[in-house]
Amino acid sequence: MDWKILFRTLFRRKSIDQITHDMGHTHSGFAGSNTAGSGASLAKVLGVWDLTAFGVAAILGAGIFSTIGNAAADGGPAVIFLFSLTAIACGFSAFCYAEFASSIPTSGSAYTYAYASFGELFAWIIGWDLLLEYAISNLAVAISWSQYFTGLLSSYGIHFPKYLTLDWVSASRAYEQVQPLIANGQTLTQLGAQGMSSALLKGYSAWMDAPRLLTIPVIVDLPSLLIIVIITGIAYVGIEESKKASNFLVLLKILVILLVIFVGATYIQPTNWSPFAPHGAGGVLKGVSAVFFAYIGFDAISTTAEECKNPQRDLPLGMVYSLVICTVLYSLMALVLTGMVNYTKLGVGDPLAFVFGPEGVNLPWVSGIVNIGAVVALSTVLLVYQLGQPRIWMAMSRDGLLPPVFAKIHPKYKTPWVSTILTGFMVGIPSLFMNLTEVTDLTSIGTLFAFILVCGGVLRLDPQRKSDKQKFKTPYISSRYILPILLLLILGGVWYFKPESFSEFFSLSNSALPGASTWEVISHKIPMGIYSIGMLALTFFSITRSLSLIPVLGLTSCGYLMTELGWTNWIRFSVWLIAGSFIYFLYGYKNSRLRETEVPA
Repeated sequence: MDWKILFRTLFRRKSIDQITHDMGHTHSGFAGSNTAGSGASLAKVLGVWDLTAFGVAAILGAGIFSTIGNAAADGGPAVIFLFSLTAIACGFSAFCYAEFASSIPTSGSAYTYAYASFGELFAWIIGWDLLLEYAISNLAVAISWSQYFTGLLSSYGIHFPKYLTLDWVSASRAYEQVQPLIANGQTLTQLGAQGMSSALLKGYSAWMDAPRLLTIPVIVDLPSLLIIVIITGIAYVGIEESKKASNFLVLLKILVILLVIFVGATYIQPTNWSPFAPHGAGGVLKGVSAVFFAYIGFDAISTTAEECKNPQRDLPLGMVYSLVICTVLYSLMALVLTGMVNYTKLGVGDPLAFVFGPEGVNLPWVSGIVNIGAVVALSTVLLVYQLGQPRIWMAMSRDGLLPPVFAKIHPKYKTPWVSTILTGFMVGIPSLFMNLTEVTDLTSIGTLFAFILVCGGVLRLDPQRKSDKQKFKTPYISSRYILPILLLLILGGVWYFKPESFSEFFSLSNSALPGASTWEVISHKIPMGIYSIGMLALTFFSITRSLSLIPVLGLTSCGYLMTELGWTNWIRFSVWLIAGSFIYFLYGYKNSRLRETEVPA
C-alpha cells in the first residue's frame, strides 16, 4: 500500500466547482455509474421567510415544551444565562454556516462544507455524525410529542394504556425507585401526595400493568411511532407541502407560546426567583445538553439549500432571524416558568402543561391549549428534521460514500424518496424504546462536533480573500490580541470566584463525585484536559496567524460546551464514529467519486 497516496486521498478536498457540478448532474446519472435517475431535481420553492419558519419550527420544539423543564430544575432561574451562552455559541457557528451555505448551496450541510475545507475523511466523519444527530433529535422530539399527545387525550377522557405510552428504560427505573416504598406499605396515592413525580408513578404503573413476554414486560411508546409515520409521509410527498404545513404550524405555535408567556407572567411570584442560582454555576451548566438541544435546529436550514430560490441571500438571513426570535422566546419562557412555581418541581416531560395544571396554578383551559400547542409545535420539529436527514444521505450518496440508491429523487414529488423512507424506519422503530434524557445528551455532543468542524472549516479559508458581493462572508476581525485577553479575563474570574476549581482539576478527587474511584474522577476530567490542550493550540495559532475571531470564538464556546456533556457521552459518540470508520473503509473509500480522478502528487 502506498501510504502517501492513501493520506492524500483521505484528506483530498473537493472544490466548490466540483460540488456544484455534481449537484447539477446527480440525477441525470453519475459518471461511471449505472444508477441514472429520471432527470428529476429538487424543487426551488423556499424564500427567506420560509427558511426562518423552518428554523423556528426546528428550534422552538422539544426545547421549549420539554427539556427546558429539566434545565430549570438543575440550574434554577439562572438557567436564562445558559440560554444566552448557548445562543451566543450558536450565533458564532451560524455565521460560519451562513458563509458556507451561501458559497455552497447544496443539501449536504456541514458534510459538504467539511469536504470543501478538510477533505474526504473529515467529510465522512461529519456526515456520519449528522446522520446520528438528526435521527436522535427526532427520537427525542417524538418521545416528547407522545407525552403531550397522551396528556391531551387524557384531558378529554381518552386514556392509552400506560405501557403503550412509555419507554422500557424509564418504566424499569421508576419500578426500582417506587417498589421499595410500596413494599413498606405505602400506596401510590400517598406517594403522590408526598410529592413524588407523576413520571415515576406513571412508570411504575406501566411496569406493573404491562403484559409479559417470557416474564419481560412489553412496554413501548406507540404514539411516537405513529407520528413518525405521518411526518415521514408528508416529507415524502414534497417540499412545497412541507413548507405550507410548517409555515401554518409555526404561526400557531408562536401564538401558543406568547399566550403562555403573557398569562403566566400574571402568576409570577418573585420569591420563586430566590435563590436565583441555587446550585451555582455548576448547576446551571448541568443543563447544557438540555439547553443546547433546544438550539440545534438552525443548522437544519442549510440542508434545504438546493430548494432555495436565492440561497446566497436567504440562507444567512433565515438562520440569523430564527436564532434571534427563538432566543428571546426561550429566555422569557424560562423566567416565567421559574417564577410561577419553584424550580425544583420543573423536572417533568411537559413543564408548560405542568405549571398550569393542578400542581401549578391550576388553569385547565390554558393547560389544554398548551397541550394542543405542544402537539403542533413538536410536529413541526419532526417535519424539519425528517426533511434534513434524507438530504444528508443524498449528498453522501452522490459522492459515492454511500450506495447510489439513496440519491434517487422521486420523479413526481421531487424528494429523495428512498432516503426519506429509510429515515422513517431509523427513527420510528427506536422511538418505541428509547429514553428522552439519553438521546438529548447524545444529540448535543454530535451537534457541537458538527459546529466545531464548520467553524474550523471557515478558518481553513483565506480570511483576507475577496468574496462575491452576492455571497455572505463572515466579518473578519483579528483574534491575535482579543482571544488571549478574553481567556485571561475568564481565567481571572474563575480564580477570583472559585479558586478551588484549579486545585481540584489537578487532584485525584472531585467534590461532585463523592466516593468515586480514581479512574472515575480522571475520566470525568479528560474532556476538559483535551479542551485545554486544544485552547493552547488555538491561542498559539490565533497569535501567530491572526485567525478570524468569530469562528475562533465558535470553536472556543462549542468546545467548552462539549466538556460539560460528561465522559459517558464522549464514549458513546466515539463508538458511533469508530463504527462509521469501518463502513467508510469497507465501502466509501473504494467507491468515492474522487477516486475516479488521479490523486495529485
